[in-house]
Amino acid sequence: MPRRHLHMTGAADTPLRAALRELRTALGLPADFPTEVLAEAEQVAKSLVLTGHQDVTDVPFFTIDPPTSTDLDQAMYLERRPHGFRVHYAIADVAAFVRPGGALDTEAHRRVTTLYFPDEKVPLHPTLLSEGAASLLAGQNRPVLLWRIDLDAEGGAVATDVRRAMIRSRAKLNYTEVQRQIDAGTAEEPLALLETIGRLREEQEIARGGISLDVPEQEIVQRDGTYGLEYRAPLPADGWNAQISLLTGMAAARLMAESGTGILRTLPVAPDGAVARLRRSAEALHIDWPHHVPYAEVVRALDPKKAGHAAFLQECTTLLRGAGYTVFDHGDLPTPAVHAAVADLYTHCTAPLRRLVDRYAAELCVAAVADQQPPEWVMAALPDLPKEMGEGTQRANAVERECVDLVEAALLSDRVGAVFDGYVVDVQDEEPTIGTVHIEQPAVVARINGGTTELPLGERLRVRLTQADPGTAKVLFAPA
Repeated sequence: MPRRHLHMTGAADTPLRAALRELRTALGLPADFPTEVLAEAEQVAKSLVLTGHQDVTDVPFFTIDPPTSTDLDQAMYLERRPHGFRVHYAIADVAAFVRPGGALDTEAHRRVTTLYFPDEKVPLHPTLLSEGAASLLAGQNRPVLLWRIDLDAEGGAVATDVRRAMIRSRAKLNYTEVQRQIDAGTAEEPLALLETIGRLREEQEIARGGISLDVPEQEIVQRDGTYGLEYRAPLPADGWNAQISLLTGMAAARLMAESGTGILRTLPVAPDGAVARLRRSAEALHIDWPHHVPYAEVVRALDPKKAGHAAFLQECTTLLRGAGYTVFDHGDLPTPAVHAAVADLYTHCTAPLRRLVDRYAAELCVAAVADQQPPEWVMAALPDLPKEMGEGTQRANAVERECVDLVEAALLSDRVGAVFDGYVVDVQDEEPTIGTVHIEQPAVVARINGGTTELPLGERLRVRLTQADPGTAKVLFAPA
């Protein structure tokens, strides 16, 4: 599911980078891994012993990631079949490196997720593994959990298999490169099928009532000693690639449901109040949303390259609040069992280098396909995973909020008193003089205090910047 992505380019010795380093310290985040964790990672990387991994190194897998990424969880190979398609989706076999109850395992349960800052990340596992021995780097043999999902001619899943294997990725591709090859018609069939299958899966998503949010990334750029904040709209290839991951998460959830034991990613239907609030934001940003048109249909019509649409997509992520992890056993599915945005059973299983729960969900699926009982270490950890993942997700959300506040404060710190054009996108029901304003340029969404004047929800407004302090990471506007 999407988040508010912030990415920073530029020199390391800038005031903003220094402030981000101070933020990591203030949040109490680990600067490095304990000695015993690093020692265990080094030992397992040197002397990894594998058993039962099928050799499929002859299949030319490829990865699709941002250009600078080296923690590569997934590799794929796509092929056309007589009556449809087959998706080969290889996921890093993190369990091959992490001994249950060992130092690596204990530290992973403490960290829970990789935390992303605009300038760097705080990883779940030591980089020796996450960006080295366990990462699906091109030209290297790597142990994986290999998913084979057969699709019919309309893109519907008809068969699923997952088992341990050894692969060798042939190429590390990035989204821009993939989009260029597909658009030019120069992509070889395994890559060209990403568009074919991706579009079919998008149609499947529409048919079942699901929705994917193409949330733009916000890029911090440095020009002439000052900062700028711009939206980078996702490419179609981003969405097609995401559909392969969604397909796998849905297939995994089905396997667990059929076996009677698992952990699902669940999301209840958004309450009417949240949808009504989003309608007000749409009005403020001049997004056409007739009352008879479903939310999902409105979102699909948005153009993330337009600033107002990009801001509304950011607001749409509020409907994803309430997502959680739910364990079930003995065949008793939870209520709700479905993820409302996916509109189906769903689980996280495709990013084990960056998210703790994926390692466990994958092991449950391997056991289900083999018609075996899950490993004892998986069953022992399962009851505590929802709480651990909930706390880890809250920590990641806090990091995200603090980063956004800090970046916007740094961006505007020398412009206190300046006047901007904006839209009031939200007003507090209990205190209508306080709300949220979306500034057209730069791409900032911040608090506004109208003083004694009620804010005009949904209207264009000239606003004055009254506070922008990177030290407190606070930005505040008032009507001009």
